[in-house]
Amino acid sequence: MTSPASIPRPSEQELKAWSDRLETHSPQEILAHVIERFFPSLVLACSFGAEDVVLFDMIHRINPAVPLFYLDTEFLFPETYETRDRLIAHYRVPAEQVIQMKSTLTPAEQAAKHGEALWTREPDRCCALRKVEPLTRALSGYAAWVTGIRRDQSPTRATAGLIEWDHKFQLVKINPLAKWTWTDVWTYIKLHEVPYNPLHDQHYPSIGCTHCTAPVMPGEDPRSGRWKNFTKTECGLHK
Repeated sequence: MTSPASIPRPSEQELKAWSDRLETHSPQEILAHVIERFFPSLVLACSFGAEDVVLFDMIHRINPAVPLFYLDTEFLFPETYETRDRLIAHYRVPAEQVIQMKSTLTPAEQAAKHGEALWTREPDRCCALRKVEPLTRALSGYAAWVTGIRRDQSPTRATAGLIEWDHKFQLVKINPLAKWTWTDVWTYIKLHEVPYNPLHDQHYPSIGCTHCTAPVMPGEDPRSGRWKNFTKTECGLHK
């Protein structure tokens, strides 16, 4: 991996100007630009949800050597692990290119230290331990990361740039699908026959941990199945 120090840090003004110029470009064109500039100090964050498998497929067509990581909270659905395995097999991805990131605490250690079922009492702390801290380690050493967030997913994501500076994790953040709709995502999946998580066919538009993800019925907010009965809408990875 190229050290981020060897890649000049772009200013926020430069990133915004670059992002604005790319507003008329396709996600594939955006990815081609950023891969050319940042590879090999670039990584895809993959949760194996619909948006991420689309990005997986797009990146593989441009440069199959781009690595990906996933946050293994150890509370993921079996279907998520199965989707991971199907993608790896389908695209013949070398094992070393798929980076598994876990919390420094096992579920048993977390329960001993913070009490059983922390997610039912302090979901923010649970996410901090099982997602934010591992993500911080995962991004260390990279100059840029690619995410699957879209502007229409939630109010907190409505102003996401295609390319922006991530103040929280101190690197460039690329959101190639920011302009896309849910329909755009699924049109791509069907057109290119991309393997996807079968839970999407069971009313799960957004898939996280088993304890904090519920089905969403037609007409409901697509993210209402996450952290049900809490005002929480983000796990802390994005803003």
